[in-house]
This record gives sequence, structure tokens and C-alpha cells, in this order.
Amino acid sequence: MGSAAAIEWKLAAFDDLSVRELHDLLLLRSQVFMLEQNCLFLDIDGFDPQAVHLLGQSDGQLLAYARCFAAGIKFPEASVGRVVTCMDVRGSGLGHVLMAQVLASVRALWGEQAIRIGAQARLEKFYQQHGFVSVGKPYIEDGIDHLEMLWRPPTLEFSNDH
Repeated sequence: MGSAAAIEWKLAAFDDLSVRELHDLLLLRSQVFMLEQNCLFLDIDGFDPQAVHLLGQSDGQLLAYARCFAAGIKFPEASVGRVVTCMDVRGSGLGHVLMAQVLASVRALWGEQAIRIGAQARLEKFYQQHGFVSVGKPYIEDGIDHLEMLWRPPTLEFSNDH
């Protein structure tokens, strides 16, 4: 497996993904969200065509992935979801590199703005390390505890409002 420094990052609209890239991202999401987390849910939820996909690859293997949305698609703010790293690279710091890439990608795509996520509650501290703050009440999604979290650029005043 490649180190975090050897990761090649790619941003692609749905229609610009190769068949191989689409296969690899769906495989990684299924391996983690359905098999590893033992959660039966509809991963192909109709939002992939509206997302910009962030892929982190090394030596032809997809190791990290997230999908990014413009404001108004999933939440009033820009948002990200399906944030995932391959089990083989967990603990390497790649998840933190992925989140830095996510924040930079949203900024590059749509400018400096707030980002709202629906995070698994067990990952709250991870997202807090990247400046996300819990807002609203916890909720259950697909049998897993979640909470909404909001990131605001340092130039925007923080508010719990949508």
C-alpha cells in the first residue's frame, strides 16, 4: 500500500468517472459501509450523479474516497458524504489527509463556504479535529447513530442555524 504522500487525488463529476473508477468506489463503499459495518442500506441512493467524487489512489488501488455536493443538494450548505478509507490503510493518517483534501476540494469547486455533514456519531471526535462542530440533535440513519456537524471557514461567524 502506498503512503499518504504517494496518493494521487482526482476530482471527477459522475459522468467523467471511468467504468473502473465507478466500480472501485462502489466496491470500497460496499466493503466498508455494508460488510464491515454490517449495515443493509441502499448505497446507490440517486445522489451520485449530482456529486463530485474525490478519489485517492495509489498503485491503481482506491484507498480513500468521498463525494462532495454543492450547496442546496443534500443540505442548504455544501456537504460531503461517503467519506471512507480502505481498511488496509486505517491508522496511517490517510483519513486526515482525505479530510484536508475534502475541505480543499469544496473550496476549489465552490469557494470558501460552510460545509454540513451527517456524520456517524462514533466519528464525532475525528471530524472535530478538522473543525466540524456538532449541531442539532442526534438521529438514527440506517440503524447507526448519526449527528449533523457543521464546518465554517474562519472568516464566517459560527451559528447553529441552517
